[in-house]
Amino acid sequence: MAITLVDVRGLAPDAITVDALARLQLAARRNGSEIRLQHASAELLELADFMGLGGVLQGQPEEREDALRVEKEREADDPAADDFEHL
Repeated sequence: MAITLVDVRGLAPDAITVDALARLQLAARRNGSEIRLQHASAELLELADFMGLGGVLQGQPEEREDALRVEKEREADDPAADDFEHL
């Protein structure tokens, strides 16, 4: 099955957008293909999930997402880390 990446950066995270993307996915699947969303905002993906279309409209994983989930360990006596204790 062919996959077409659709750049949705800048699209409004609203029901009209989700509806249009779901219709595009339906047309793609009828033709033996599917779409994956690139650069989808968290709001757009959450709305698609809320509308029951989270399994239909899937985002393309990006390398950047993995980097953001990394937590750095620190030593208890690290003075640089102590600068942020008040936050």
